[in-house]
Amino acid sequence: MRGEPFIRNDAFAAMDKMYRLQRYFYDVTRKYYLLGRDRLIDKMDVRAGDNVLEIGCGTGRNLILLGRKRPEASLFGLDASTEMLRTAEGKIAKTKRKIELKMALADDFGFDTTFGLNKPFDSVFFSYSISMIPTWRESIENALGNLKPGGTLYIVDFHDQKDLPRWFQKLLQAWLKKFHVQFWHDLLPYLKLLETDGLGKFKLTPLFRRYSFIAEFKKH
Repeated sequence: MRGEPFIRNDAFAAMDKMYRLQRYFYDVTRKYYLLGRDRLIDKMDVRAGDNVLEIGCGTGRNLILLGRKRPEASLFGLDASTEMLRTAEGKIAKTKRKIELKMALADDFGFDTTFGLNKPFDSVFFSYSISMIPTWRESIENALGNLKPGGTLYIVDFHDQKDLPRWFQKLLQAWLKKFHVQFWHDLLPYLKLLETDGLGKFKLTPLFRRYSFIAEFKKH
């Protein structure tokens, strides 16, 4: 049986294989169906001096946009794909804005060990990345562990599309399956359970007839 280091190396390799070519046209194509990203960035409570992390930052598109809207914040990103990080670094360099990027898995990073910070993040967000992470529970637990008390975890991603036509649901789900993307049916109940357990306050905002959603979890 292969050990955990090999499994993690496989995860990095799989992400690089998927995005080796996609990274060149990712932003052009995804703007048509990754709906709600800009709405999330607009509503995030980010203040001067805050440290904000995006988990699964991809091409850096969201961090660049957030940096324009919140120039006084310090921004950080992590991704499992060196190919995507290479694209992100190039895009960020053109903005002349400092955004620190690291290669890591969502369930295996630390604000101190990975980024050298002396305190947890003020905000952490997943933008259409949690639906690609099989270890999503562990990733959320790790995100909350790297979030300060009073900080907020944000997620924007695909919802269950229950209010949309059945034919559209099937078409979208078949398309997303090609990219190893899926809606985790236990995800939102899990966040609600964390609220019930007294770990924070959960808020859900369905978007576009449940095409997607924005989840907010304010940590106690």
